[in-house]
Amino acid sequence: MLDIPTLSRGDRLARTPDAVQAVLADLEQPVYVVRDSTGLGLTGDGNLAHTPGTSVLAAVPPLPPRQLGSSVFRRAHGVELAYHAGAMAHGLASADMVIALANTGILGSFGAAGLVAEKVDAGLAAIVAGAPGRPFACNLIHSPSEQAMERSTVDLCLRHGVTCVEASAFLELTPEIVRYRALGLSTGPDGAVRIAHRVIAKVSRTEIAELFLHPAPAPLLRGLVERGAITAEQARLAALVPMADDVTAEADSGGHTDRRPMPVLLGEILRVRDAACAAHGHPVRVGAAGGIGTPAAAAAAFAMGADYVVTGSVNQACVESGQSDAVKLLLGAAESTDCDMAPSSDMFELGVDVQVLRRGTMFPGRARRLFELYRRHDGIEDIPADVRAEIERTIFRRGLDEVWADTVSYFSARDPEQIARAQGNPKRRMALVFRWYLGLSSGWAASGDPARATDYQVWCGAAMGACNAWLRGTPYEPVQRRTVTAIAQHIVRGAAFTSRVAALRSSGVALPARATSYRPTEEGLL
Repeated sequence: MLDIPTLSRGDRLARTPDAVQAVLADLEQPVYVVRDSTGLGLTGDGNLAHTPGTSVLAAVPPLPPRQLGSSVFRRAHGVELAYHAGAMAHGLASADMVIALANTGILGSFGAAGLVAEKVDAGLAAIVAGAPGRPFACNLIHSPSEQAMERSTVDLCLRHGVTCVEASAFLELTPEIVRYRALGLSTGPDGAVRIAHRVIAKVSRTEIAELFLHPAPAPLLRGLVERGAITAEQARLAALVPMADDVTAEADSGGHTDRRPMPVLLGEILRVRDAACAAHGHPVRVGAAGGIGTPAAAAAAFAMGADYVVTGSVNQACVESGQSDAVKLLLGAAESTDCDMAPSSDMFELGVDVQVLRRGTMFPGRARRLFELYRRHDGIEDIPADVRAEIERTIFRRGLDEVWADTVSYFSARDPEQIARAQGNPKRRMALVFRWYLGLSSGWAASGDPARATDYQVWCGAAMGACNAWLRGTPYEPVQRRTVTAIAQHIVRGAAFTSRVAALRSSGVALPARATSYRPTEEGLL
């Protein structure tokens, strides 16, 4: 073991913790561990390292942040870093956030999920105007209970010329995601398939990954051709290329999640990716999401073979997000254990959960109470009178008949099929009434409605607490100072720093503990 001394000797080699940290943080230069007549030290100066009387005992090369991850990912998306700020529904990943990222050369996804068509339209128009010609993605969420929303989002992406979608929460391939992919296919002069519509599929199970790692199923393509949604030539080309260009392994994330451990899930997705690519010959990149909120987490993902990393929860506390100031303060105070699972609004009947913030809100317990009532009873009329009165008073704060009237009005304008399916089906009607609360609770959070503070639904994973701990004592500890671009760049810069520390440790170099932590500053950003 090579121990770096912690006392300064007044020479040009770095020996104190601060000096060692500075050498490690100069990512554009190599790091040499050198022995001279007075002991061990570090330098980034190759001439100094090789002067007479010194011996180089270990070295690591430069590692600029732009070198982490896949260069193909960066070229394909036209970005500077192998980093993706993933979608947060209901516009929490706002147009302002995506514009800021795009203009800095970082990929971001607009949080279109759960927004009405008019807001998706306005958001995409704002991004196209605010970051002309710059790369970005739009979220396309699987909506088995609201298929019209999925169709509308694809139509709007086509209208605004969106060339990349982030497909999330898919349980199966749908005609709409296949339509988007196929409509961007053509052949070049060399006869090769050209892909104009890129798909980033966010998955947490290998069987869902398999769907995106292979070409679209023939029955779906045939159906789209028969209804005139795509041409026969586009269907032919779609049968030759995988459904996705990138597959993100989503581990323990905020929102929709299976809470999978990252080391297990990423390894599984890489394995099935390699097998699929060997079968059809088309490379698909794999990224890591869920739990990525610190440089150490990003470095671990890259070390495991991730082509890119994806963040979510940590961006929600940034100044550009669509989240309310009140919730940003809650997020900025969160610990890594301050999360819980609660029933989701869009997949309520399927019993699907989302991960949310527990600290400062009563939403998780109240949402679970509604799902238990849904599971036990066949309709609202079956709920005991005292229980109904209690949830009307404490959860809904109005009568359930009023809630149903609002629900009818809402879906009549947005998706009339929802109401038609509830006619003569008390269980379905109860689900829509309970989804009223689940759906509005995230809106109360985003608007910062003080009267509904105890009902805030805030999608959040453990990465948020880890990020807060990392930023404590830095200029970015207050959420009012956190920008999405600064957080992105510091996570990747810190990952490069951490990777070099790990390489030196693997060579037997014992560095001063204080020198091995990346400390973000407000300097040196893109």
